[in-house]
Amino acid sequence: MATRRVPAGPSTAPAEQAGADADTPAIGRRVRALREAHGISLSALARLAGVGKATLSGLENGTRNPTLETLYAVTAQLGVPLTAVLSGPAAGPTVRGAAVSATLLEVFEDADATYELYRMRVTPGPGQLSPAHQPGVTEHVTVFAGVLRAGPAEAPLTAAAGGHLRWTSDVPHVYAAVGDEEVAASLLLRYPRQK
Repeated sequence: MATRRVPAGPSTAPAEQAGADADTPAIGRRVRALREAHGISLSALARLAGVGKATLSGLENGTRNPTLETLYAVTAQLGVPLTAVLSGPAAGPTVRGAAVSATLLEVFEDADATYELYRMRVTPGPGQLSPAHQPGVTEHVTVFAGVLRAGPAEAPLTAAAGGHLRWTSDVPHVYAAVGDEEVAASLLLRYPRQK
């Protein structure tokens, strides 16, 4: 199994900032390159991903700081892991959504799949609805502090500190802290190789 190590230092970006701490123009260039490699128009990708054409255009041009939800929606339609558009794993980028902050720690690759390991924080308050990933993607969450409700939007699971959750995330799924305590967890995503 090949491994790329990523520094695990703390994020210094403000919690209210949405999107990626990584280089926004570089993310946009990667999205555009992947879209063009797939032979899909900007309008078609925006429609398939359920994001506005202006949002996708701004992302590709580096003028919009993408949210975690937008990046997942776009990469799912392109059939690639999130790390395919982030500014190189060596940067240890942090991406943010409505409730989730996730810092990339490591990427593992083997013959059957790519794995992304994140340090994840889920803030108390309204939860986050994440779009479906490509078919066969699974998520594995280990909770270290707090109580987490996560999993398929139609049937979320709950785990407290020391607990583990697993689900197939090719459907819309949610993350929410239960109660007033921030959730600290690890998130492992498994992307099966496209055949």
